[in-house]
Amino acid sequence: MGVLNVTPDSFSDGGELYRESAVDLDRVLERAKGMREAGAAVLDIGGESTRPGAEPVTVEEELRRVIPVIDALRELDLIISVDTRHASVAQAAIEAGVHMVNDVSAGSDEGIRRRVADSGVGYALMHMQGQPQTMQTAPSYTNVVAEVRGFLQDRVARCLQSGIEKDRLLIDPGFGFGKTVEHNLKLLAGLSAVRFDELPLLVGLSRKTTIGAVTGRDLEDRVYGSVAAALIAAQNGANLIRVHDVAATADALQIWRAVREHPFDSQTKGIEG
Repeated sequence: MGVLNVTPDSFSDGGELYRESAVDLDRVLERAKGMREAGAAVLDIGGESTRPGAEPVTVEEELRRVIPVIDALRELDLIISVDTRHASVAQAAIEAGVHMVNDVSAGSDEGIRRRVADSGVGYALMHMQGQPQTMQTAPSYTNVVAEVRGFLQDRVARCLQSGIEKDRLLIDPGFGFGKTVEHNLKLLAGLSAVRFDELPLLVGLSRKTTIGAVTGRDLEDRVYGSVAAALIAAQNGANLIRVHDVAATADALQIWRAVREHPFDSQTKGIEG
């Protein structure tokens, strides 16, 4: 899943596709085509930054940013996702032709669940402790893996009650959303235990603070650490990886898949022990 943030203030790529108070559609289309060629199967369009401390934008402004992008990207043979926590934005995006709603609030707004239920789109539910403005103030867990899993199980149950079929749901542990570096590392190590009921697992670790904390790298130098984290996530059960650096991540995953499909045969002639 390639990230397309059409915002002025997203933590990594804010402003790259948004200039002079407007979305640069030509640049968006160029970036999207590049991600497709590099191996992206999904493009995730975000019109509101949810980085730690980010201020919310109005629904009208979010719509002004994302709907023209959805219209522009429909010509591409890709799954289009909208990254929103607002019911009216989700509805407009569905009407514009998106295939998936990626909700960092995991359906906290019952209205967004109703709108997804009435459509045929996929729905990604993400765990977040708190709200973007305050989530990194003092996140606390007794057992982060168990608590994230329990939260997601509850939200999945609510979605099923709202009429959303199980085969349209994905779950996301929410790396960096109300979690310390230690919490994120524990989640990554225990990722397989987060998954339940064979639901697809979406993860987003790309360029995040945890990568910088472990490697000591600034934001623009976190590609290698992000690729390593993506590979570990895939090994631990992730089905869809949300990234900024599509080509580097896709190459690493292709090598991993190739090796996994050709396991070592200990009976190979000429090898002893």
